[in-house]
Amino acid sequence: MNIGLITPAPPRSRAGNRATATRWARILRALGHRVTVVVNYNNEAFDLMVALHAWRSADAIAAFRERYPQRPLVVALTGTDLYRFLLSHPEPTLRSVTLADRLVTLHELAYRELPQTEQEKVRVIFQSAQSSSPPATPRVRRFEVCVAGHLRDEKDPLRTAYAVRHLPADSRLFVRHYGRAMDEQWTKQAQDEMASNARYRWYGEVPHWQVRKAYLRSRLMVISSRMEGGANVVSEAVVAGLPVVASAIPGNEGLLGSGYPGYYRVADTGDLRACLLRAEREGAFYEALKQAGAQRQALFTPARELEAWVALIAELS
Repeated sequence: MNIGLITPAPPRSRAGNRATATRWARILRALGHRVTVVVNYNNEAFDLMVALHAWRSADAIAAFRERYPQRPLVVALTGTDLYRFLLSHPEPTLRSVTLADRLVTLHELAYRELPQTEQEKVRVIFQSAQSSSPPATPRVRRFEVCVAGHLRDEKDPLRTAYAVRHLPADSRLFVRHYGRAMDEQWTKQAQDEMASNARYRWYGEVPHWQVRKAYLRSRLMVISSRMEGGANVVSEAVVAGLPVVASAIPGNEGLLGSGYPGYYRVADTGDLRACLLRAEREGAFYEALKQAGAQRQALFTPARELEAWVALIAELS
C-alpha cells in the first residue's frame, strides 16, 4: 500500500510525535508498504492515511476523508488530544475521531475519554523498546534517578527535583534530568533549581542514545507527567529493567497496570518524596517495583508492535 503518515512534528524534531512517526514508518516499510511522512497534506492519493494527532492534523484528516471517502483512515490519539483538546477544542478533535475508521491509542485506558459510540474503533498499539546492551550497571555511591522529559507544563518536569530537596543527610538520592526547555522561563527555573539543589542536575536536550545510556547507570526512573498519551520512556525503562515511579494518571496506569506499586499522587511533592525514599531504603519495595515492571515487559517488544500493525492493516484491507 501507499501509506501517508501525517505528523505535526517537523523533520529532525525530537518531539515524541516525530519519534513515533519515524518508528511507525520503519515498521510499515518493513511490512512492504511505501510510506511518506509529511507535515502538510497536499491531497496526495494515499491508499491509507495514518494521522498522528486528532486536533493538530484535523485539516489533513478532513481533506483526505472528503477527497477519498472510501479509503481507510487511521487517527492516532495523543495525550493532548485525549486530555486537553477533547475539552478545549472539541469540534475539530471530535470531527477527526468521527471521520476515522480506526483510532490508535498508546495505552489501554485511553478509550475511556471517548464517546461510547467511537470506542469500538480503538486499537491499542503499545510503543516498543529494544532491550539494553550491555546490561545495567547502576552507580553505587549515589542512588541515581533518571527523568527523561521536556520541560513543559504537561510533564510537571521539576517535581522530582522538588522531591529531593531537604532530604536526610544520609540519603544518596540524586536526579539527572534530560529534556529540552520549551521556553526561557523553563530554562531559568531549571538553572535556578540546580544552583540551589545539590541533588539535581539538568542536561537539556541530548541525543537519544545518551538517555538510554543514562538508564544503565540509574536505579530508578520518574515519570511525573500531569497528562500522557502513553510515554515511550515508560516502555524503554520497563524493557531496560529500570524500576519506575509514576504519577497516577491514566496514561501511566494504562502502560504499567492498575496494580502497579509505584504510583504517587499527581503533583504531590511529599508523596513522590516518600516513594523515592522507600525505593532507596526498602529493598522489598524496590524489588516489588522491579518485578511489577518485569511482568509488563512482554507488552513492549518490537514483535508485538509489528503484529499489532499487521492486524490493523488486515482489518482495513
